[in-house]
Amino acid sequence: MDTIPLSYCTSVRKPHLYTKFSFFAISSRISRFRIVSSAVRPQLNGQDEWMKALDWHMICNRLSEFTSTTIGLSMTQNGSVPFGRTREESQELLRQTMAAVQLPRPLDFSGIFDISRVVEASLSGKLCNIQELCTVRRTLESARSILGQLEAASSHGSSNRYNPLLKLFEGSDFCDKLESQIGFCLDCSVSVVLDRASEKLKDIRAERRKNMDELETLLKGIAEMVSRSKGVNVKPLITRRRSRMCVGVRATHRSLLPDGVILDVSSSGATYFMEPREAVELNNKEVRLLNAERSEEVAVLSMLTALVAESVAKLRGLMDRILQLDLASARGSYARWLDGVCPDLVDCRRNDEAQEEDEKRDEWSIDIDSIRHPLLVRSGLPSSSKSRHHPCRSDELEGAGDSSPMERDGLLGDEKEFPVPLDIKIRNGAKVVVISGPNTGGKTATMKTLGLASLMAKAGMFLPAKNQPKLPWFDYVLADIGDHQSLEHNLSTFSGHVSRLCKILATASRQSLVLIDEIGSGTDPSEGVALSVSILRHLAHKVNLTVVTTHCTDLSRLKNSDARFENAAMEFSLEILQPTYRILWGTTGDSNAISIARRIGFDKAVLNRAHEWIDKLMPNKNKEWKCLIYQSLLQERDKLQTQASKAATATSEIAQLYQEILGEAKDLDWREAALEALVSQQIQDETRRAKTQINDVLMGFEGKLSTHNCDLVNALIREAEIAISSIVAAHESTHEIASFSKSGGENSYIPKVGDRVHVRGLGDKLGTIVEAPCGDDTTLVQYGKVRLRVGKNDLKLFPMNKSISAVDRVTRWQGQAQRRLAKASLVEEKGNEGMAFFAPAVQTSKNTVDLRGMRVEEAAHHLDTSLSSCRPLEVLFVVHGMGTGVVKERALDILKNHPRVVKFEQESPMNYGCPL
Repeated sequence: MDTIPLSYCTSVRKPHLYTKFSFFAISSRISRFRIVSSAVRPQLNGQDEWMKALDWHMICNRLSEFTSTTIGLSMTQNGSVPFGRTREESQELLRQTMAAVQLPRPLDFSGIFDISRVVEASLSGKLCNIQELCTVRRTLESARSILGQLEAASSHGSSNRYNPLLKLFEGSDFCDKLESQIGFCLDCSVSVVLDRASEKLKDIRAERRKNMDELETLLKGIAEMVSRSKGVNVKPLITRRRSRMCVGVRATHRSLLPDGVILDVSSSGATYFMEPREAVELNNKEVRLLNAERSEEVAVLSMLTALVAESVAKLRGLMDRILQLDLASARGSYARWLDGVCPDLVDCRRNDEAQEEDEKRDEWSIDIDSIRHPLLVRSGLPSSSKSRHHPCRSDELEGAGDSSPMERDGLLGDEKEFPVPLDIKIRNGAKVVVISGPNTGGKTATMKTLGLASLMAKAGMFLPAKNQPKLPWFDYVLADIGDHQSLEHNLSTFSGHVSRLCKILATASRQSLVLIDEIGSGTDPSEGVALSVSILRHLAHKVNLTVVTTHCTDLSRLKNSDARFENAAMEFSLEILQPTYRILWGTTGDSNAISIARRIGFDKAVLNRAHEWIDKLMPNKNKEWKCLIYQSLLQERDKLQTQASKAATATSEIAQLYQEILGEAKDLDWREAALEALVSQQIQDETRRAKTQINDVLMGFEGKLSTHNCDLVNALIREAEIAISSIVAAHESTHEIASFSKSGGENSYIPKVGDRVHVRGLGDKLGTIVEAPCGDDTTLVQYGKVRLRVGKNDLKLFPMNKSISAVDRVTRWQGQAQRRLAKASLVEEKGNEGMAFFAPAVQTSKNTVDLRGMRVEEAAHHLDTSLSSCRPLEVLFVVHGMGTGVVKERALDILKNHPRVVKFEQESPMNYGCPL
């Protein structure tokens, strides 16, 4: 085989300068940095628990379906929709939503990408690749295009209609210089650096094209010469292998290029890819020019990366405005889908005189007509509402909701709207609203609807209502809804309820809305009512509005003594014994628990007894009721005492049984120790007998080796190996069975990767562990080509040290005999022929020894056996792989010292990882 020139080796091993910079997709990326404008900010993290109680994250997920950029999608899906920090900021968000609703067509954000990682990479000094820089350019172009869309819409419509959206881009810098510089240097359609990026790059590429033309002309002439010399009409094959140009020739014609370098061979071995000697210098020049070109491309990319780093502040400000515009567009699309109307936010921070004037002019502090729960609207919208038409204010939406209503079983009438619209009307001066009524009547849903409406208005979103909703601007919406018991935090239902109320009292302000579900529940009714009255009176002084639900009639009576309290009740139809899900303001409602139980189908006898108890619990029969309760408690005490006596008797019996079992266990330990000593003695005796038999075989082998000639050495070795193997196999199964039976299902052995083990499920066959144990104490074991999972108790470690000692002795004697035989053979061959001719070096499965995956001693034994059984003048391929190198070193040491090996060649680019 021809050697490879030094210049070639140096050029092909030179690393590329750009390999350390990774390429990655931009379009699928999600933003990492928060974009927060000066006008709006996301809700504070401390308020997440309150918004979670109101299912605010589900509203954000609905809004995310209408976003157009990955930044907006990430923010909405994380529940980080920005709120106005003041009433004025929320009103500005509502004006932006109104402008987005009135757009003639949706804005096109298709070219906007998340460039936050590119900006951060440029700041940290990392090199931006071509795709990243082109992404920045496309984003800048799309941002300018979006502004053009807004200006075009403004020119065709009202001059002031889209001003809230146009204000977002006031003072924005679109980085025109950066965009033009990237466009001048890069061709983003094919992601390459253009020749005009630098004069040096232009010259290098021109010289490279010239050199490549010369190289292709040379190789084409050589290929045609090879075809003509053998009279074969085959199209010349010119290709690139290992970054060098070469010609493809048949294996039988490679002698036509005596000085050529073999770069590669086809999988079939029929075609050789050779580099003619005349092309070596041109190929070296091509490699040098290619490296120079790539270095210059890196210089151009470094210059563009520096420009991006200089424009970080401008890029972040521009992306901030694009995010605000995307959220405004999403709110507008959501409003169209929702048939929403713009709410009117009222300022809570007015003095007493202004409040009195407002009360004279308007009697309602909250006035919302026919609002539907935002999360239930999806299944209830009529088909005409799902089309994206333009919702406007109440005067423009008159009659928009007059679509065919949907039917729902269980409501009054044949046809009812779903969800049932609610009228929320709270008078001025009311600070606490107590909602009572039946179970499953909609009290909690009403509270959640009011809380979500307040948050949506604060975030600039339209409400699914009629006319123009009016409600105050709340700085916090604090909610205690649901069961907050937690075993992890040692909280019961009542303690979790009180803990949440403590947080609400500590956080609430004069502009807050507080929502409490089932206040005072989970404890003694009298204490719960007392605590609830105290909390509500405190909140009436501290917050703007508090809405609570309850089943306690005492809380509904607070309105009679305090004008700041207001009552409301969920309607219940006594005709069909079902709630109507409508709210009645200014009245109180009954729980109707017995009526609801009768509708569900409860036992009539139980309900009749319940009616009797209601009569007994009347105020004039309280004394009798207390006596009955006292009698019941006495009966319960007697019952518990009886159970305690039975438990004491059972405990005594269990203790006696435990002492008996403990005595038996001590006796078992003594018998187990005696049995282990007996088994150990038997194993030692059997081991001595096996050693004696093996020594006899080895002594006989040595005696025969000294008396017989060299031709019978291999036969004697095989005979000795068979005898030793039969002795080992005869004693091995007995030892393993004894060992497995002794363990009794418990095994202290810890499997490790690479260990040789006996597997009980395979008839105690020898396997290799290829994977560490899992959590269920199973290990992956390979037996031949089969891999299976085996329990730890079914494995027994194979004692490698004891077996290897015997194998080493046999191998040493075998090597001595083979060296004698090899010397005699070499003398005979030199005397008869004078020179040996080896077989052709063509690798097949029969002349290949594969050592990959074996341990060192196993690989050494396998290689030595293969060399010993190889025919004279035969070529053998040894595949050792490229792992840690231990197997390779042992294989090379054996090849150097083995008496039958005349010569060997180490691995080369033609047989990587395989000495010959």
